[in-house]
Amino acid sequence: MSRILNLIHLQLRRDLSARLPLRTICCTSRKHAADSDASTVLGKRWKDTAETVIIGGGCVGVSLAYHLAKGGMKDVVLLEKSELTAGSTWHAAGLTTYYHPGINLKKVHYDSIKLYESLEAETGQAVGFHQPGSVRIASTSARVDEMKYQMTRTHWHVTPQYFIGPEKVKELFPLINVDKVLAGLYTPGDGHIDPYSLTMALAAGARMYGAQIYNPAPVTGLSPTADGKWDVQTPHGTIRANRIVNATGFWAREVGQMIGFDHPTIPVHHQYIVTATVPEVKALKKELPVIRDLEGSYYLRQERDGLLFGPYEKMEKMVLQDSWVREGVPPGFGKELFESDLDRIMEHVEMAMEMIPVLKKADIINIVSGPITYTPDLLPMVGPHHGVRNYWTAIGFGYGVIHAGGIGKFLSDWIRNGEPPYDLIECDPNRYGKWVDIPYMCAKARESYGFNNVVGYPKEERFAGRPTCRTSGVYELMKDQASMGFHAGWEQPHWFYKPGDDVGYKPSFRRTNWFGPVGRECKLVMEKVGVIDLTPFGKFVVKGKDSQQLLERLFANTMPKVGQTNISHMLTPTGKVFAEVTITQLSPGEFLLITGSGSELHDLRWIEAEAANGGYDVDISNVTEDTGVLGIAGPNSRKVLQKLTNEDMSDAGFKFLQCKSITLADIPVRAIRISYTGELGWELYIDQKDMAAVYQAIMEAGKDEGIDNFGTYAMSSLRLEKGFRGWGAEMNCDTNPLEAGLDYFIKLNKPVDFIGKAALQEIKAKGLKRKLSYLTLDTDDIDPEGNETVWHNGKVVGNTTSGAYSYSSQQSLAFAYLPLELCSVGQKVEVELLGRKYPAMVIQEPLVLTEPTRTRLQKKAKSKS
Repeated sequence: MSRILNLIHLQLRRDLSARLPLRTICCTSRKHAADSDASTVLGKRWKDTAETVIIGGGCVGVSLAYHLAKGGMKDVVLLEKSELTAGSTWHAAGLTTYYHPGINLKKVHYDSIKLYESLEAETGQAVGFHQPGSVRIASTSARVDEMKYQMTRTHWHVTPQYFIGPEKVKELFPLINVDKVLAGLYTPGDGHIDPYSLTMALAAGARMYGAQIYNPAPVTGLSPTADGKWDVQTPHGTIRANRIVNATGFWAREVGQMIGFDHPTIPVHHQYIVTATVPEVKALKKELPVIRDLEGSYYLRQERDGLLFGPYEKMEKMVLQDSWVREGVPPGFGKELFESDLDRIMEHVEMAMEMIPVLKKADIINIVSGPITYTPDLLPMVGPHHGVRNYWTAIGFGYGVIHAGGIGKFLSDWIRNGEPPYDLIECDPNRYGKWVDIPYMCAKARESYGFNNVVGYPKEERFAGRPTCRTSGVYELMKDQASMGFHAGWEQPHWFYKPGDDVGYKPSFRRTNWFGPVGRECKLVMEKVGVIDLTPFGKFVVKGKDSQQLLERLFANTMPKVGQTNISHMLTPTGKVFAEVTITQLSPGEFLLITGSGSELHDLRWIEAEAANGGYDVDISNVTEDTGVLGIAGPNSRKVLQKLTNEDMSDAGFKFLQCKSITLADIPVRAIRISYTGELGWELYIDQKDMAAVYQAIMEAGKDEGIDNFGTYAMSSLRLEKGFRGWGAEMNCDTNPLEAGLDYFIKLNKPVDFIGKAALQEIKAKGLKRKLSYLTLDTDDIDPEGNETVWHNGKVVGNTTSGAYSYSSQQSLAFAYLPLELCSVGQKVEVELLGRKYPAMVIQEPLVLTEPTRTRLQKKAKSKS
């Protein structure tokens, strides 16, 4: 048996409480971590007012204090209950990487690393930053595809990343066994940093720019004031703050509960092992890059002349500290560790020894098991929180060290400038609502931890904790005949099964089992009639004396007349697209607002904040839970509905974008003639309790017309054929509506000074540098999905925003942002998919005319004839 295994079994028999604390072994500077921070309340004037109070002195909170103060905010106060770094920061492994499988968080990682590179020179404080690079290891064909997939999502970003072969992997990491290595993803500039030193340097910088850091200063109470400010109570006195930021790590839930929030954060046990000096490591002339063995599910880096490696156990083996959710964090806990449990990680230890053979002879000097905080989806909760004014969160960081610098900058920019500097909606704290209960949170956190290194496929679904309480009135009727997707707690059909189909969730980087059935559903909607469950839409009612005035201020379009509907956009002060909303005026001064499922509370918070800040006399209610939605679309949809109602459903009787209250099968329904498919169709808004009855009546009435179900995959393909944009893809807080081709919906000539109007006028006057273009692609068994790199003459020129297969034209489609000189119809470019560049061409949009346009052209032709 190897020496490391002998030592592990010996360790299991020891009194684990006698081991050395981590801070004595991970980095020389950590020996100072036990010392109290020099700045305490004693000897320092207590501030009783502040612009911003940050609660929590880990690396994230201190980074925010640093960035706010450096950005010019004068009254920044940070309150730490014990000492800086207490909680998760002090025992972190300190890994830093430019890599992130998503898109927006790459910017966070980039900003963090660039800050860490310069922080020592700026503050005079050493940070212990090492940048030997990192290599992600692929040892299966699926992993190779994943790396190629990630390369095309990285080429249009600023950070370098390289797809390399086994020989290059061996060159970079001479101690690796490459027998099972097929490829690697090499990222120069990655590495690790000492979290304690980093936090102290950020604190020094924060003080240098004028921030106050008080510790020990536990927060004992939070009280909102009538004017939107906060009274922050501590044993030393109360501070009146314009805003507060919860950055308290695994205490976040307790702080949230002070004001009525149960934030979905939970501590998990994470373990890593540190070895003594390894002769082969000591003999190296330069530091080893960080290794991430994805199949082994562990990271490994050099720690002085030894090695440090940490695994992520499978979901059935990992441990949640769920007692802290029910009972709170034990008083006084801050720089303590859990007892390690090496049985949980033995599988990973053995895989690490096979990949890095020198580990077999290495001596262990410490095994660390400490708490880190998880949210259900592993992403942090960053930004202003819906439900109260001027309460912000920076919590739920499973990877706080690499996020700290970038998130501090992101939040500081947002707080100081009144809008997010770029799109980061996946980290919006408002993606979670009251539907998140403790069983769901625990199930998802367990899954997310165990899935840390699973293959990241497109259109990924994860099934733990589902379904939640958010199921529509037709869920029970659909669940066994469809592949379900998860949208803001709701279950929604992606595609439906028929006899002979290859059913179930079978992810792939190429076309997979849903490709044929989705084509069948597109044909259904184009030629007959289909029904889709759209209940996950966010739905709000705005009414009151100032309702129209508020909405005219918020939206760039004019408000529709009573009984009419339009598409409107909320913009940020600098003219970026914050939201796309369907607005209907139900009665004078009463408006129904519909937004996407993932934007529900994101959009509602923005609306409510403007209403409060502007003193508008309005009533805003969220009716999302109570209202079900069915979409019916296709040339036969009118015939089906006409069988069930006395209302005139003809083109003349029920015009496009008109809204009426009707009855279907004697059940009250609000019907809007609109469909995201671009075909003849209606959205039907129904009380949840009546939804199943309406659905069954429609399906029965439509038998002769060939009615059937369709899902969101088909709708995505159909909307792309019609050239419809999607929020979060073609438009978001990184884009303005003019470059997104939304000019029709932006009324720069309306007299109201809507938010973003002045900025848009300036953008229009200066001229655009890029434009959204519409592409067809010549592919084989793969289709674009968005965020792929676009090339021209060997250079990166842009990126796709969304893509799909057009079943009508039998080719791939994509939207892409391109420089103006490459936007002309007929322009040829290339789109990179799985390591290959496919020919693409800019075409005139749309590929398929919408039903209202076709109908109008037919009427025009008839009138001429």
